[in-house]
Amino acid sequence: MIKYLEHLVQATSVEGVWRLHCEKMAGYGFDRLLYGFTRFHSAHGFGDRKDFLIMTNHDPAYVEGFINEGLYFNAPMVRWAVENHGACSWSWLAEQHDNLSPQERKVLDFNAHHDVIAGYSISFRDASIRNKGAIGLTARRGMTQDDVEEIWAEHGRDLTVMNTVAHLKMIQLPYSTPSRQLTKRQCEALEWVRDGKTIQDAAAIMGLTPVTVEKHLRLAREALDVETTAQAVLKASLQNQIFVLEQ
Repeated sequence: MIKYLEHLVQATSVEGVWRLHCEKMAGYGFDRLLYGFTRFHSAHGFGDRKDFLIMTNHDPAYVEGFINEGLYFNAPMVRWAVENHGACSWSWLAEQHDNLSPQERKVLDFNAHHDVIAGYSISFRDASIRNKGAIGLTARRGMTQDDVEEIWAEHGRDLTVMNTVAHLKMIQLPYSTPSRQLTKRQCEALEWVRDGKTIQDAAAIMGLTPVTVEKHLRLAREALDVETTAQAVLKASLQNQIFVLEQ
């Protein structure tokens, strides 16, 4: 585990962390993972899905239904993750069977169709009520929940630590969807604004005209889907897109 954690903390991209983590979890029998994180959680939902950090190695058909068609919103284990923190066996679903809504039962049927039937979920604690991150570890096809419980009894503490470190590493790295990825100039313009510089100050520092700086700020606002530059600075900061060392 130490060797894995050493490689993990040295990774310089979310994708790099994810590749390492998927490989490590597969070694324990969890060959399909689904990780999600948002900084915009509230009592009304998870915010704009385009702002989520979602990583998964599930097959495309499962991702299409569970993520793109929004089944996750009624998933019982997602509800558990929102309301709790720590690790939870999927045996919890059997205990809740009589209390599940029709929408939640629909999700379980969908999962069963895709052999997503045995596993564990981990919900990560955060100091901010707006942040919510969790991961679902799906056991290899053919494994039962009893098989998973045996693995967890022996390796549960290690698995919880490894998943938590992977989560903490990913959320401190830059992330965004391709449509919301800022250019170097857009990042630089936002950085100077965050430092309290005026458009004229930023233009002089960057060697550009004020009109060009404003263009970069406008494009940054559009990419981040916000109305004001202050909002763009905040969202870019939350997504770790500004003040980032070049690798």
